[in-house]
Amino acid sequence: MIRIIHYIKPYVGMVLLAIALLFVQANCELALPDYMADIVNTGVIGGNIPFIWNTGGRMLLITLLSAASSIIVGYLSARVGAGISRDLRADVFKKVVGFSSAAFDRFSTASLITRSTNDVTQVQTLLIMTIRIVFYAPIMGFGGVMKAVANSSSMTWIIGLAVMCLLIVIIVMFNVAMPRFKLVQQLIDRLNLVTRENLEGMLVIRAFNTQRFERDRFDKANRDLTGLNLFLNRAMALMMPVMMLIMNITTISIIWYGARQVSEFKLEVGSMMAYMQYAMQIIMSFLMLAMMFIMIPRAMVSVNRIADVLETGETVPDSATPEPFGERFDSAVEFRGVGFRYPGGEGDVLRNINFTARAGQTTAIIGSTGSGKSTLVNLILRFYDVTGGSILIDGKDIRDVPKRALREKIGYAPQKSALFSGTIRSNICYADEGMSAENMEKAADVAQAAEIIASKEGGYDSPISQGGANVSGGQRQRLSIARALAKNAPIYIFDDSFSALDLKTDANLRAALKREAGGSTIILVAQRVGTIMDADQIVVLDNGEIAGKGTHGELLKSCGVYLEIARSQLSEEELSL
Repeated sequence: MIRIIHYIKPYVGMVLLAIALLFVQANCELALPDYMADIVNTGVIGGNIPFIWNTGGRMLLITLLSAASSIIVGYLSARVGAGISRDLRADVFKKVVGFSSAAFDRFSTASLITRSTNDVTQVQTLLIMTIRIVFYAPIMGFGGVMKAVANSSSMTWIIGLAVMCLLIVIIVMFNVAMPRFKLVQQLIDRLNLVTRENLEGMLVIRAFNTQRFERDRFDKANRDLTGLNLFLNRAMALMMPVMMLIMNITTISIIWYGARQVSEFKLEVGSMMAYMQYAMQIIMSFLMLAMMFIMIPRAMVSVNRIADVLETGETVPDSATPEPFGERFDSAVEFRGVGFRYPGGEGDVLRNINFTARAGQTTAIIGSTGSGKSTLVNLILRFYDVTGGSILIDGKDIRDVPKRALREKIGYAPQKSALFSGTIRSNICYADEGMSAENMEKAADVAQAAEIIASKEGGYDSPISQGGANVSGGQRQRLSIARALAKNAPIYIFDDSFSALDLKTDANLRAALKREAGGSTIILVAQRVGTIMDADQIVVLDNGEIAGKGTHGELLKSCGVYLEIARSQLSEEELSL
């Protein structure tokens, strides 16, 4: 909450100006009933026509001043609300972009989208309404009470009774609505999640004929949100006629009691009419505050949800005394007794990992599903930090190196090939927009993507849709590999990024990779033995531990786990070669 408040500081001047103008507007509104009373008492009843014209002219000027103040306040409140919401969205996005993998485990994608859009909109609406109503209504209410008492203290009990009834209505509505407002944003998250899953998994849904099930799932999420919104809207709709009933009863009471006092010559007609207007202003101020009391709970839930994102601590922080890499960089990657456990996990995922991936060599990592292969390479990139032991690059513990400097040395092709909307060129040149055409084309050629690009009408300027949906899985992988190679990095990590390639393309890519990036440290995670059998070093993982380490030939003789994997994929003839 404290983090949110500092966003208001740059706009304090605008807010103070708006409050000053609201004070002017409120005083103008409060002055009008007195002028009207004078016109009735002196001008109409007394027959003083010039007085009516003079006083009416003053009322017109006051009304114009009030309208101008209202317009300027509306402009200022819109500027403040839009500016703060812009800053909030920018900082939420900046924070999310810097999240570690552990932070992403805490917030779902659907929830982050809701927090960046719907929640920020709720805060923006609250800010605008706060400036226009929260500061204005108390001035009107307090000023109206003072003016009403000054006009006729004998009818104060009517306003007191009306205010008491209004407070009871507001308190009841607040207690009924508050708990349910906390659920609205959670239900929006749920609806976004179901929608996102349906859109992303549309092909699977159709293949398994589960459209009815998914429609029912979406319908439940939609009905839950609709039902809650209907309840809250009905509650707010009920509040308005109740308020109007109180207002009308108050008006009737003032006329009834005031008429008796007029007939007894204790009160003038104009004063009674002015008192009635002050009573309406008081009730309207409470009505506006009641609307705010309904809005504030939902907006505060949104504020807290945004604050949760902004105040999320860095789980993989940079060192307080960072050590940058030296000019003579050694790209060897050394694991020393590395252990790792996921945050909140019950057991270690990796245990006592020891090996060195040397420069100019290809180190392959293989193992059964769930053995910890991807987790291991994620530790090199510091998506997570090791919980035991250390990883060294250039002789330095990577926890002592700034994350930006570390990742600049690594070309990474993830297990799930992610392309961004744009063009083939923008995706390959993702690390450097000013990359030379020669370097880009070389990366595409090594990744065996040059033929694909040449076959497209636009070549390197061919469009790529969101997530690379308009290219095949194999093409997506090759473009992802080309993007990694275009960095010309001293370390390359390929996390099972050859899995969608056919055997011929796989072999050609590995040969080109050895030829063009032979001086770099290459770490290759794979499921296929055929992809890694030519590697200089193969590390076999089994249940989070190293089961074997060596070349293909050595492991066939010394490692039962590797032999079992190889036998499941290769023929006896291939094993004997």
